Amino acid sequence: MTDSAKKEPKKGIVGKIKEAAEDKEEQLVILSTFVRLGVMIWAGSILTLNYVEIPGYKQEQKIDPTFIASVFTGVLATFGVQAGSNKKNGGAGANISKKDMEVLIEKASQTAPAQTIRIESAPLNIVSDPKKS
Repeated sequence: MTDSAKKEPKKGIVGKIKEAAEDKEEQLVILSTFVRLGVMIWAGSILTLNYVEIPGYKQEQKIDPTFIASVFTGVLATFGVQAGSNKKNGGAGANISKKDMEVLIEKASQTAPAQTIRIESAPLNIVSDPKKS
């Protein structure tokens, strides 16, 4: 073995992450991902324990899972996962197709004198012309 191999200590997970992501923003992105994963695992565990009976443990009071479920779905949404119901089965569904949105916009434009402007590229500067005022 060489002297440099003997002197170099083993790096843990934190050391490897710091080495891989030297930029502070990259480190914050990695940290925020781990925090979101931790919250998601915590919320998923609490929800699971609410519906599973543990042998030998008599559960007297069940918790209301509404808040924890909203935290769980909120964290899932930050990862790009969205829950929606199927419209064919009679569910209201939060997902609207492009065709449905166009029909809604058309009906709205017939009932109220308004104009919808959709901007797909940024930045946009709207400046008034003082000469015309």
